[in-house]
Amino acid sequence: AAVQEGGFAFEAVRAPKQIKATELADALRELFADPSVIKIAHNLKYDAQVLQQHGLTIAPYDDTMLMSYVMGAGLHGHGLDELAMRYFQHKMISFDEVTGTGKARITFDRVPLDKALAYAAEDADFALRLWLTLKPRLVAEHLVNVYERLERPLIPVVAAMETAGVLVDRAVLKAQSGELAKRLQILEADIHVLAGRSFNVGSPKQLGEVLFDEMGIAGGAKGKTGAYSTSHDVLEPLAEAGNEMVTKVLDWRGLSKLKSTYTDALPEQISPKTGRVHTSFSLVGAATGRLSSNDPNLQNIPIRTEEGRAIRRAFIAAEGCELLSVDYSQIELRLAAEAAGIEALIEAFHEGQDIHALTASQVFNVPMAEMTSEIRRRAKAINFGIIYGISGFGLAKQLGISNSEAASFIRAYLDRFHELRDWMESTKEFARAHGYVETMFGRRVHVQSINDKNGARRSGAERQAINAPLQGTAADIMKRAMIRMPDALEGAGLNAKLLLQVHDELVFEVPVAEIDASAELIKRVMQDAPLPTLTLRVPLKAEAGHAKNWAEAH
Repeated sequence: AAVQEGGFAFEAVRAPKQIKATELADALRELFADPSVIKIAHNLKYDAQVLQQHGLTIAPYDDTMLMSYVMGAGLHGHGLDELAMRYFQHKMISFDEVTGTGKARITFDRVPLDKALAYAAEDADFALRLWLTLKPRLVAEHLVNVYERLERPLIPVVAAMETAGVLVDRAVLKAQSGELAKRLQILEADIHVLAGRSFNVGSPKQLGEVLFDEMGIAGGAKGKTGAYSTSHDVLEPLAEAGNEMVTKVLDWRGLSKLKSTYTDALPEQISPKTGRVHTSFSLVGAATGRLSSNDPNLQNIPIRTEEGRAIRRAFIAAEGCELLSVDYSQIELRLAAEAAGIEALIEAFHEGQDIHALTASQVFNVPMAEMTSEIRRRAKAINFGIIYGISGFGLAKQLGISNSEAASFIRAYLDRFHELRDWMESTKEFARAHGYVETMFGRRVHVQSINDKNGARRSGAERQAINAPLQGTAADIMKRAMIRMPDALEGAGLNAKLLLQVHDELVFEVPVAEIDASAELIKRVMQDAPLPTLTLRVPLKAEAGHAKNWAEAH
């Protein structure tokens, strides 16, 4: 431990031969709960989960990893090793140095006490040094509210979500794995027929040789290694141009990834203790403030494909419960209307109009009564594309139209909703001047290449500058909802348990008898999340669905 002026930084190390875990917990209990002593850790979520297993809770606390994230999102990493070097030019003892690597690696409880102590004490020491350095900077940069209202209070919510885990039906995964294996076998056979020989479809080197040398497909380019690139960016345009071979290769890759990442891997990731899959949510995973998920990544299961939905069917509720999925409807589009002050769209959202049909009508001068699904589809692509800074080329590719036609669509859209064009230009100007953009709650998202001489990098940064305030504000709103959710549910006497967050969606496990009451309360908490800090002119809308499995609930 390291102590300085009321601060207490800690790193938990077990040494059962020296003192029993129960005795240590009893000795620390009063200190960890003492309201006059701030407990400081780097990645407190992990430490809190470990201590919770021993019946210890921590309050009050600070997390130097989150402090760093709030000030430097998009600039650098936030691991303790990197920050110790960045701020103090100190190289930390690595985990590998104390536990070894490969077959020689030992578990931490077998590390000699002197080595374990040096490793843990250094962590505590530099967590405290970081706190003393970063705390005044948070104040100076006016980021205290972002840290104290959006980041720090989210720690126990996410820790509880990870601990809860989600039930997975092995039988559903096994059946889907078998189905994917059959489809992969058929695709592979088709690919071999088109190639005129057998080869390893999963080998980029072999695939490049077959596509560009043997089959003579145009568009191949060799990298520094002398091998052809077969990345998605290289192959996708060929597939869109109608090349059957490349289309089948991309289909094969997509199914192969689903099989290896989910249907085959998930059963191995079920905890023998709980019978559930426990993902890890990173609180510093994205520059915009979004959470990220890993081991396994449960935020990346496709929702729009039948294969992805089949995998989601494997995520189920416990006996007597259902999964309740509640997500924000078109939140980034609503926030774009808010940020730019687009009166026509704000009014349309208030009236509950079909926003894509409305924009199609206004941009393409088509009466609502004569609206076709194709015209609406084009408007929808522009609506969502614009807030991601889509180019004429990108829209053309998405809609299967010419670049000039796509560019004219974007011009017509921005002419009709000129407030959005003005907001986009002013946002880019702010980013060029300051190197960052802000969400409506004051979160900063750094945009490093906004003044880059390289046109491609600069264009990418400009797209990021436009989308980050919207995606970031949506992430902030979701965090506020998550932070308020435990007290709201407990206050209403409801037993809904938060299991997953997938950006704009929350997934709960809820007793069947409480579904309706839980859905109404959760929607209300989500819709009111910006208040009282932020009063939006545009209404937020949360939609709920429930079922025994995740696919049918969403």
